[in-house]
Amino acid sequence: MDAIMGIAQRMAEIRGSLQAVAPAPVAPRTTTASPTAATFAAALETAVSQTQGTSTARDASGVPADLARYGNGRIPPDALAPVGSTGHRLWAPAAQAFGDLTAAAARDGVRIGITDSYRSYDAQVDVAARKGLYSQGGLAAAPGTSPHGWGLALDLALDDRAQAWMRANAGTYGFVEDTPREPWHWVYSR
Repeated sequence: MDAIMGIAQRMAEIRGSLQAVAPAPVAPRTTTASPTAATFAAALETAVSQTQGTSTARDASGVPADLARYGNGRIPPDALAPVGSTGHRLWAPAAQAFGDLTAAAARDGVRIGITDSYRSYDAQVDVAARKGLYSQGGLAAAPGTSPHGWGLALDLALDDRAQAWMRANAGTYGFVEDTPREPWHWVYSR
């Protein structure tokens, strides 16, 4: 009987020791919007779009894999997604991200308009003829090389407040201002 009592006492001591070193319970965290939440939301959107047949994969040149077979500026309208009700079209992940971006801007009281999005090859030729090639001091990429031709770029109508908002927040949604001399030109980079 003494042996059983000894075992019970030893078990009580061990339990007490374990409770002393066990981590304290953590109170549930409240969630707030954060860059981490935005990153998670973007990852979730990517996963959802992949299960719905829209790939976010890109080839070694950064071209959307599901659009590469068409060629720059030769993408049929049904292979691109509408950008809200604007009449503009982009690669589906870019269109979704831009919709999220403009919704966030609107919540902050900022309006962002679109002046141009996907450009066909013929439209790229026209822009190059009217505005000159960037490599020669103009404002157009050589036809067939523009990110507009892949449905990745937007030219935006931005006032000073909207431009500041874009510079502070666009990266969260995957957009970068990548062309010197063109503060209106934003490219989807995810």
